[in-house]
Amino acid sequence: MLEKMDAFFDRRLQGYEEHQLTAIEGAETFYPYTAGLLPEREGASVLDLGCGTGLELSFYFRRNPLAEVTGVDLAPGMLAALRAKFPEQRLRLVQGSYFDVPLGENAYDAAVSVESLHHFTKAEKVPLYHRLRAALKQDGYFILTDYFAVTEEEEVFHRRELNRLKREQGLPDGEFYHYDTPLTMEHERQALLEAGFAQVEVMGQWGHTAALKATK
Repeated sequence: MLEKMDAFFDRRLQGYEEHQLTAIEGAETFYPYTAGLLPEREGASVLDLGCGTGLELSFYFRRNPLAEVTGVDLAPGMLAALRAKFPEQRLRLVQGSYFDVPLGENAYDAAVSVESLHHFTKAEKVPLYHRLRAALKQDGYFILTDYFAVTEEEEVFHRRELNRLKREQGLPDGEFYHYDTPLTMEHERQALLEAGFAQVEVMGQWGHTAALKATK
């Protein structure tokens, strides 16, 4: 049975971090690596899309304890756990969909998203990435660490499976249900470029997970 996205993650809050760090190939490396790509300047402003409990932020705040981070997530339990982890940090937490929450303009030095955006289509992502690009300062950049489909056939299969399950369960469109539908890395890159990013680089790769840097 498909579960709504926020409920899925909140039901698994206990044990979530251990699962993320041990069940995903390369996670013990790519979380600190991602943090190492974020700005070191004191007071740097960072937007975290689908922040969850802030696994990469655990590493980032060690490097830059005075960074200002805005985290957006659907799941209230995840945000509460994140706030409890970092009571002294400069955290602004927003409960909601990053497809709907205003991101502002020229507001952030960098943005980051880790293991969150693999639930959405290229068509859904391009408008989000366009808004994200506008939210970055002139020299800003976006770090996307996520896992990707190996082939286009795999990408198409997962999307069809999600649609089939929604039809079978009578679930409406316009709501988010947890089912992984990763794009290929090339389609992800195309989405970022179509949204106006000037350059997309592969910074590192661990199995099916890769870190991309999209520069405004």
